[in-house]
Amino acid sequence: MTCKMTRLIKKGYIYLMQSIKDFVKILVLKRYSENTINSYQSHLKLTKFHFEGKNLQEIKDNELFEFIYHLVNVKKISSSYQRQIVGALRLFYKEVHNRSIPFEYLKIQRHEQKLPVVLSKEEVRRIIDCIENLKHKAIISLLYGSGLRIGELLKLKKSDIDSDRMLIHVKGGKGKKDRYTILSHKVLSVLRSYYLKFKPKDYLFEGQKGGKYSSESAGQVFKRSMKKAKVNKHATLHTLRHSFATHLLEDGVSIVHIQKLLGHSNIKTTLIYTHIAQDSLFKIKSPLDN
Repeated sequence: MTCKMTRLIKKGYIYLMQSIKDFVKILVLKRYSENTINSYQSHLKLTKFHFEGKNLQEIKDNELFEFIYHLVNVKKISSSYQRQIVGALRLFYKEVHNRSIPFEYLKIQRHEQKLPVVLSKEEVRRIIDCIENLKHKAIISLLYGSGLRIGELLKLKKSDIDSDRMLIHVKGGKGKKDRYTILSHKVLSVLRSYYLKFKPKDYLFEGQKGGKYSSESAGQVFKRSMKKAKVNKHATLHTLRHSFATHLLEDGVSIVHIQKLLGHSNIKTTLIYTHIAQDSLFKIKSPLDN
């Protein structure tokens, strides 16, 4: 590679990174969530690496089509990931380069309807019981006991825990919405012990050097705890939220109340748990058994 080519690539790289930074600034001004901003930025960097430093502005529509086709056909990305990266590219070109990309032909016509993995109450108990670290136990217990998303939990502060009303004030959840969810008496006991020992300053759960505890660390804690508890399901931290909702439904809590606790805008999202709750499905007897 000649020095001239190297300079051109480097120049293009600098321009590209500036355009991505400009895009991030726009997303911040438009009040997109931190998770969405990080996700969109990651999708643009992936596109950059695929086209080997070529300016995003120079990439043609048919090249973008081939890129998405490569991700779907070769990399086997999921339909949800496909929607995310198409959405990121569409918004980037619109906001930064005032360019409309005809992505309609990439629109997914049918949504996959996969039921979420759910842990049994016994499996959740075994996972929590095998956690010795008090901070880790408090995190996993709170995720399940209140049905929180990991991002919501990591933003919690001491003032968000209302022990008098046994509620948790979730601020700026998905869709920038606030809501209240329930607080377990058992979890409150663990939280009090944890708080006395660790004395966090700003956030309820903090890293060793301060600041918010990381979702990656929480995920690793959960994986280790599952292995130790000999729970072999393909579960993640979000599985605890699914399990919370399913177990409430099995205990007779109305679907409307569960919708409010989870913060779902559309009840159709909550209704998925009726397909996996034991009371509504697995207790039905086959006609052969009657």
